[in-house]
Amino acid sequence: MKIFYKSVLFISCAFLAVLLFFGGEKEEANAWGFWAHKRINRLAVFTLPPEMITFYKEHLEYITEHAVDPDKRRYAVEGEDKNHYIDIDYYGGYPFDMLPRKWEDAIEKYSEDTIREYGILPWNLEWTFDKLVRAFKKGDTKRILKYSADFGHYIGDGHVPLHTTLNYNGQLTGQKGIHGFWESRIPESFGDDYDYFVGKACYVDDVNEFFWEFILESHTSVDTVLRFERLLNADFPSDQKYSFEKRGVSTMKVYSADYTAAYNKMMNGMVERRMRAAVIDMGCLWYSAWMQAGQPDLNNLGIVEWSEEEIEEQKALDAAHQGGKIKGREHED
Repeated sequence: MKIFYKSVLFISCAFLAVLLFFGGEKEEANAWGFWAHKRINRLAVFTLPPEMITFYKEHLEYITEHAVDPDKRRYAVEGEDKNHYIDIDYYGGYPFDMLPRKWEDAIEKYSEDTIREYGILPWNLEWTFDKLVRAFKKGDTKRILKYSADFGHYIGDGHVPLHTTLNYNGQLTGQKGIHGFWESRIPESFGDDYDYFVGKACYVDDVNEFFWEFILESHTSVDTVLRFERLLNADFPSDQKYSFEKRGVSTMKVYSADYTAAYNKMMNGMVERRMRAAVIDMGCLWYSAWMQAGQPDLNNLGIVEWSEEEIEEQKALDAAHQGGKIKGREHED
């Protein structure tokens, strides 16, 4: 989908850019949380090598702001929600060897309808990566930006344990609401204090295997995510579990600050670790796509100018998100 871009002043110092970023306002909860998705994409830029970082820093605001476009598309495009998760426990037990890793083999064994019903995140990562490689090869700046931002979002989703299970919102265990609690409320509450200096991006030889590795790693934390919240809920005063906060023009019921802090402490930094992993993995995969494209020169791609049609398409996407209903399953409530 074509999208609107506003050119921004080049920031010459990576550390300064990181500091400036942390002053932004919190965003509404949605998937990792708009706040967290934007942060993951933005900070991944600073893991890139010199041959890439100049281009990505010139487009830093685009990469940041459009990190959430895939979530907005869930309100506008049928089937988009399937791109964000895989209910991998539908296919048996860890390490889920019954599920073929290749798309053609998976749909032959289970049917395409079944595979799509339980989520296609790992294959969507493969397809988005391939699109980014092609965009690099063509020197297509708009598509490089679009697929870089989209890819960052889906990579972020793959690092969330509850994007890998049938019990994605605790709905099967009487814990409805835990999805947004884990991936939005906690990082919004404590994310400014996380350590995001994760090192430099490196090349990934087998990106498809890499996708499955971090998805399976996420899944190994599902039991902890659910079990710790059950234990906390059993001991925490019920009248202190929730509170109300003003967000924009709305007053929302949220997990209280004390309950959030207690849960975060029980998990011993899990959310921070998954965010850190998403940041460095994103940088490595952007870098790997560029390498597979033949290391094209990104410094002579020119200025991006978005057409009126592209601007209107982005406005329509924003409007669908603001005023519509998710086309697919919801997990924030």
